[in-house]
Amino acid sequence: MLQRASKRVTLLNRQILTVAQMQAAEQALIDAGTSVDALMLTAGRGAAEWIWRVAAGRSVTVLCGPGNNGGDGYVIAETLRARGLPVNVVAPIAPKTDAAKKARRNLKSGVMTSGKDAHGDILVDCLFGSGLSRPLSAELLLVLRDLAARHCYRIAIDLPSGVSSDSGELLNDTLPEYDLTLALGAWKYAHWLMPCSARMGVKKLVPIGVGEVGDAAMLLDKAVVTAPAFDAHKYRRGLCVVVAGSMPGASVLASMSAMHAGAGYVKLHSRVTLGHAPTDLVVSEDALADDRAASVLVGPGLGRDDEARALLRQALGTGKPTVLDADALHVLSPGMVPDGMPVIATPHEGELEALCKSFAVIASGKVTKAKALAAASGMVVVAKGPDTCIAAPDGRVCFAPPASSWLSVAGTGDVLAGIAASRLATGSPAFEAACQAVWLHGEAARLAQGPFTASELAGKVAEAYAACL
Repeated sequence: MLQRASKRVTLLNRQILTVAQMQAAEQALIDAGTSVDALMLTAGRGAAEWIWRVAAGRSVTVLCGPGNNGGDGYVIAETLRARGLPVNVVAPIAPKTDAAKKARRNLKSGVMTSGKDAHGDILVDCLFGSGLSRPLSAELLLVLRDLAARHCYRIAIDLPSGVSSDSGELLNDTLPEYDLTLALGAWKYAHWLMPCSARMGVKKLVPIGVGEVGDAAMLLDKAVVTAPAFDAHKYRRGLCVVVAGSMPGASVLASMSAMHAGAGYVKLHSRVTLGHAPTDLVVSEDALADDRAASVLVGPGLGRDDEARALLRQALGTGKPTVLDADALHVLSPGMVPDGMPVIATPHEGELEALCKSFAVIASGKVTKAKALAAASGMVVVAKGPDTCIAAPDGRVCFAPPASSWLSVAGTGDVLAGIAASRLATGSPAFEAACQAVWLHGEAARLAQGPFTASELAGKVAEAYAACL
């Protein structure tokens, strides 16, 4: 019973909601008997607990807006004041919602309408929350920037003011950066999407009782992998075939990572002899014809000519679960992937845009594009970058926490593709294999520290795998 309860809490703490989903989740709590005032008290007091710890006796300025985010700010200010912290409250606009008005009445201190005389060590931004859809006015932006410049530590409540919750877009230029962001109730898309996520500092979740939302996106969790069974042999663990093209170095690199990510056997399909291949990598000109193959990777170093397109068709013709990466994404066209075939595509931003054009997907925003492309193509789409998201054809979406920025070096995408193909070879379904690969890739980067090369990253995949056992 306790284990099931713990798993449910972990699940709830990983939910990532759109604005509409969050509003529906809050309404469900209200319909079940919780008042808006009670939700505000829970959110405000939960956030105040974090701020109390961070403040450690230092003075706090709370900037309140006219909506319920501002109401949270009044609750925070009163909670901190009652604990003995010196608190200033700045409210350029009077509260407009009933709950915010009540929270303002319960505040046992004065409120300044201008921030010019407000000084302190910590700024708490409660100006606007996740519902904001338009830029801040010039006057409010000036107040926010001025206060941010005069406080050495900045905390955003729910989201920094001036951002779009569903896209992570900055609605204003020159918005301040924050040291801590306290998400209220559930994570929002902007917490994990660039460019907003890079400006939030450390992110913490303040629960308010939100229940499970069935179609919510999820935050990527630690990969669930296993050691081989006692009676395992190389083919039972899975044979992964990596296809080499005109530039075989990339496919060798992908093979190196695949060899450390769970597959029992990795073969490199190459029509030329490779003198620089590792001694424990089997190179064969007919690896794609091996019926024992459990997965295929095609794309790294493939090229983009007619020969590359023929190799791609041959790889897809095996009917095996397949990872498409790099050049394969440029020569892929609608109709080449057999219906129902498990396929993972790993596009970066430019490749995602090109694939959307190829599959006639009209969408804006990284997540929306990935979801629409997955639905249109039948592929699991790993839209990689500093804000990687994974989308399945059935609508499931997973966001990866930020990984090391040292991954911004040539060849690390080949390492990711190799891990994904290896996970497919072990029998993991495509969406799960993609999620496992992204987590192992990020953990390998953490272990490699940096700066590192792609081959050094591949050398850390086994250690990342071991961390999951």
